[in-house]
Amino acid sequence: MVSVINTVDTSHEDMIHDAQMDYYGTRLATCSSDRSVKIFDVRNGGQILVADLRGHEGPVWQVAWAHPMYGNILASCSYDRKVIIWKEENGTWEKTHEHTGHDSSVNSVCWAPHDYGLILACGSSDGAISLLTYTGLGQWEVKKINNAHTIGCNAVSWAPAVVPGSLIDQPSGQKPNYIKKFASGGCDNLIKLWKEEEDGQWKEEQKLEAHSDWVRDVAWAPSIGLPTSTIASCSQDGRVFVWTCDDASGNTWSPKLLHKFNDVVWHVSWSITANILAVSGGDNKVTLWKESVDGQWVCISDVNKGQGPVSTSVTEGQQNDQ
Repeated sequence: MVSVINTVDTSHEDMIHDAQMDYYGTRLATCSSDRSVKIFDVRNGGQILVADLRGHEGPVWQVAWAHPMYGNILASCSYDRKVIIWKEENGTWEKTHEHTGHDSSVNSVCWAPHDYGLILACGSSDGAISLLTYTGLGQWEVKKINNAHTIGCNAVSWAPAVVPGSLIDQPSGQKPNYIKKFASGGCDNLIKLWKEEEDGQWKEEQKLEAHSDWVRDVAWAPSIGLPTSTIASCSQDGRVFVWTCDDASGNTWSPKLLHKFNDVVWHVSWSITANILAVSGGDNKVTLWKESVDGQWVCISDVNKGQGPVSTSVTEGQQNDQ
């Protein structure tokens, strides 16, 4: 049973496109077609507006929190072709950097695992993916992967900084050899996996084909170092796939259809332990899925997202009979 524990009235004046909790689960960032980014303190079931950030000139599609070891930092991306990095200094949120290197809407932003430093991947409708790396003293270095996806890139998601199988194989005391990787999804119906080469350049490592329409989101699952790597993807075609790779080389990925929905699926998101996948789509619902012992994905609940009250009582979940 899943229960709704809190509802936040954001006072956004238009559709909300993204909502992200910070690392500690004490603050919620939201963004909207009203061009604003808002930050709320949601401790103890409260909802105090901490900041109303204005700087974008179009709908804001996504927000992403950096790891708190770098301070309180939030990235946002918009239809206005800009990526803005916001930072809290002495209780006040300010714009600390603006990236204007794209020629079209920037649809997705995702921070790399904190082990790599402060690195932000940005996917755009111009087909390119840019990587912003903080080099100190307020400076950001930009690398760009042009033509990453023809027609446009809709989503980016980093692989965890954990070597697959290291939980079992890692020699004690030896520093693991991290290889930076991320996944992207695009309007070419493809998911692509990217890997940083030794010379610092990014190279396409893999193309994953299963969707028959635009890929709307990709989410690389967290890992504790088990041998299997997992990625979830969703699409305009209404389908959600869970991709797994069991070989250490990372070359063979096999898709499993989680479910075929009757409408576009916008977002997929893993729980921190990677055993539950949240899926939200055009049917205005969020569904939660868990892998059963026999390897099948089962819906453990659905939560109605917006059509009136969620259920008769706020604490009562809606059980799905799918």
